[in-house]
Amino acid sequence: MKDMLVRLIGLPDTSKEEQTLAKKERIVFRRAIAPEKHLVSDWVKTHFGDYWQSEVEVAFARQPVACWIAQRENDILGFACYESTAKNFFGPTGTVENERGKGIGKILLIKALQSLREMGYAYAIIGGVGPSEFYQKAVDAKLIDGSEISIYENLIRKK
Repeated sequence: MKDMLVRLIGLPDTSKEEQTLAKKERIVFRRAIAPEKHLVSDWVKTHFGDYWQSEVEVAFARQPVACWIAQRENDILGFACYESTAKNFFGPTGTVENERGKGIGKILLIKALQSLREMGYAYAIIGGVGPSEFYQKAVDAKLIDGSEISIYENLIRKK
């Protein structure tokens, strides 16, 4: 999997999509807070596995918390973290399967990228992408040549 580069200046405005999802689907997008760490961490482990759970826990160690969530009432629908594995890296991110296709992932992506821009970055790295087409379409991200060998190259894997 390759890394991607995204320009943080001029990110798309998602306010209309957020308003629509709030009205039609009762979905709220917000930065997670410390008391929810165990709930978000457990949810990520259940839906996306141990590795992403570890990265989420790092995001919760930052101040402010470097994790955005989408929720409907008391249910988590998706999440997006940044600066979990490395400085200026976006990810991990995920939306629960039965809620995909509504734009939740795109909004979470842009919220996290806006947070990186607010930190002073002009560009960000999306590490080890799977769905590159999603990132190309959502934020005009570009594949980084030669990035097949990345920060994840020597990751210890479960046997």
